[in-house]
This record gives sequence, C-alpha cells and structure tokens, in this order.
Amino acid sequence: MQLSGLLFDKDGTLFDFGGTWNVWASDLIKELTSAKADAIRLANAMDFNLDEGRFNPTSPIIAGTGREAAECVARGYEGMSLPELEGFLSLRASQAPLVEAVPLAPYLKNLRAKGVSLGVMTNDTEAAAHAHLDAFGVRGLFDFVAGFDSGFGAKPAPDPLLAFARQVSLEPDRIAMVGDSTHDLIAGRAAGMKTIAVLTGMASPAELSPYADLVLDHIGLIPDHVDLVVHS
Repeated sequence: MQLSGLLFDKDGTLFDFGGTWNVWASDLIKELTSAKADAIRLANAMDFNLDEGRFNPTSPIIAGTGREAAECVARGYEGMSLPELEGFLSLRASQAPLVEAVPLAPYLKNLRAKGVSLGVMTNDTEAAAHAHLDAFGVRGLFDFVAGFDSGFGAKPAPDPLLAFARQVSLEPDRIAMVGDSTHDLIAGRAAGMKTIAVLTGMASPAELSPYADLVLDHIGLIPDHVDLVVHS
C-alpha cells in the first residue's frame, strides 16, 4: 500500500476512546444528575454501562455526530432544550480528559518529515477538534481539520473525506482513511480511499476487518506497514 496522505478520525484513533470518553461520560452523568434513578435513566439513554463506567459498543454516541450525541442525552435528561444541550456537550467535549493513542507530537512530526499530507475528520464539532489538537500542540501539523459542522457533511458519507483530498491535491487512492469505527471505514471506501482500522476504539477486529485494508493495534504502527511516499 503506497500512500501520500493520511486522514485520521479523532476519537478512538488519535485519542484512546476508553481512556478519554468513558471518563468524560461518567463525569457528565454525575454533573447532570443527583438521584440514582436519574443517573440510570441518563446512562440508559446514552447506552452507557454505569456499573462498569464505559460505553456499550452499541452506543450511537461512539461514532455519531455531536448533534446525535445531544439527541441521545436528551432522551434521558430534560433539564435543557436540545440546542442548549448540544452547546453544553460541545463545551464539555472540548474539555475532555484526553489520552493520546501514541505520543502525538513526535509521531506526527515524523510523518510530516516524510512529506505525508495529514488531516483530521471527526464527527465531533470542529471547535472541539481544534481544542483537542491545540491541547497537545499538534494543530499546525495538519493540512485539514473538519468536524460534522464544517460544511462538508459527516461520516459515513464520503464528502468530507473528498474535501481533504481536494485540499491536499491528492487522488483519493493515494490516501488512507484511518479510524476505529465502521463509520470511518465505510466513508473511506465510498471515497475511493484505502482504509486502515485501529483498535484504540470500542470496535473489535471482527467488526472492522470486513471494511479495512489493514487492521492495526494503533496508529503508531502505520509507518511499519505502509509505504509512505512524498506527494509529487
């Protein structure tokens, strides 16, 4: 597989999903509820296992947009309108306790040194993506950063992926979509890109393999398995 561009999902790919978002969700439920029954109702709406402190793999919040996350929460919490809740969750997401899948700064600098074009496409908001990348000082290493609200659409549609290809002047087949969910990989295939699945999210290898050209434990292994060439 010879590639000149890598487009990364954010949550579960650049950042370990469990270490970041399970903690975030637990804290969110505690913040929004006081009674045990209310916490259970909200956790059920989010498809979150309250006893184990983790999202169930079936939760639509894992790969969904910020708006879809707000809609899930709204089914178990009546303290805000849906627009208010979406704004609140976006703010809380920008403050999430992030855990890097690998040390991002040296990893991404090494890819840039090889001449690889880099992008991020997340179903989170663009503002949260900027905040998270800025927190680790890596925002400037990307040629493209987009969220579901950036005007290109959301995964699993291919449109935001093709926007990255246009931005970096690469044919889609010279790019890999790197992600931890079937949303990421389905979007990559639809865009005509190669697909690399990573196991730092909630999905299993069995779930991801049918949609992936390559399945790796984490993004740090990509240079060992892919021929990365300078865009010419």
